[in-house]
Amino acid sequence: MKTPNLICAISFFVLTTVTGLIAQESVSPSANLALTPPMGWNSWNKFACNVSEDLIRGMADAVVKSGMKDAGYVYVNIDDCWQVSRDANGNIVADPQRFPHGMKALGDYIHSLGLKFGVYSDAGSKTCAGRPGGLGHEYQDALQYAAWGVDYLKYDWCNTSTQDAKSSYANMRAALDASGRPIVFSICEWATAKPWLWGQEIGGNLWRTTGDISDSFETPTKWPDGGCCLNSMLMNLDQQVGLDSYAGPGHWNDPDILEVGNGGMTDTEYRSHFSLWAILAAPLIAGNDLRDMRPEIRDILTNKEVIAVGQDALGRESERVAKKGDLGVWAKQQKDGSRAVVLFNRSKSEQEISVNWEDIGYPSTLTASVRDLWQHKDLGKFTGKFSARVASHGVVMVTVKP
Repeated sequence: MKTPNLICAISFFVLTTVTGLIAQESVSPSANLALTPPMGWNSWNKFACNVSEDLIRGMADAVVKSGMKDAGYVYVNIDDCWQVSRDANGNIVADPQRFPHGMKALGDYIHSLGLKFGVYSDAGSKTCAGRPGGLGHEYQDALQYAAWGVDYLKYDWCNTSTQDAKSSYANMRAALDASGRPIVFSICEWATAKPWLWGQEIGGNLWRTTGDISDSFETPTKWPDGGCCLNSMLMNLDQQVGLDSYAGPGHWNDPDILEVGNGGMTDTEYRSHFSLWAILAAPLIAGNDLRDMRPEIRDILTNKEVIAVGQDALGRESERVAKKGDLGVWAKQQKDGSRAVVLFNRSKSEQEISVNWEDIGYPSTLTASVRDLWQHKDLGKFTGKFSARVASHGVVMVTVKP
């Protein structure tokens, strides 16, 4: 005969075991994804629809050989135009001419390099390039992506007619979770329905806060078909003001893919672009040809001190704490209590820019050490403020540590 104490002990063990199993099953596969902003590469900005198995394999190789993997870049993401149709059962079909060995083999190759595999689809009936979209096939596609070993899905917003954005993206997130594979979910809704207001709630890991970027510092450019318009880098930057409270570990504001190295801006402007995206805690997704980078471009994309600001574990996005005409100061609190600061000069001539300690949450009497993240050197101790000469269209990026 069992004693009452033994019966109670057995009952307690069974109850806690079952409760634990239920709790484990209820945790979303995506629960711990993108705790810092995703870093990787995407095909669209440089190659648009000209994607192939050979190109993607070559780019994955270049991520490793260039030192980008060592700097933190892990995702290799194919954008639009990899898909051509659906088969008789409704399964999405990759272009057999351009991807002859199929998507799983490509994903396996990317994984063999210690990298992660990303693909693209669309919440509408067709993608932006007119390929089959995901509408009505969300769960079927999610299972297919999981079977291919996909780690990241960029989900666009073309050909969506009267669909509700929040519901459409929530449906796809649920489908990804039901597949059982942890997949980063990138909401590419172009900010029309203000996805920062609901993106975290529905399980988005990042969401576009802007229209599409172009390789231009300040002038909007036309689409290849002549339509207007692609945003400039400055336009996308300005749209981040006031959105910092919506970003944090697992859920990030996304001002679009980097243009660094594509040729439309100067190296000074690219350095500004990269510095600002890092201090914004934006995803750092390169969009250039990694196989043939000038050393200056590689040095920008692999600056580990700048990258560390974007990847800081506290997960704060910077605020623009001061603005005077074309001169601005962006500042970001970091986990160790320090501040990262970008002094940014949008004007056409060199200017002096100052950051006051009170603007970044420190008392004016504080003495702090300042380090330049592009020169990789300590500049000394300063009390109350720091000032620097900043080149036209350039930045000085520093950390300020009490």
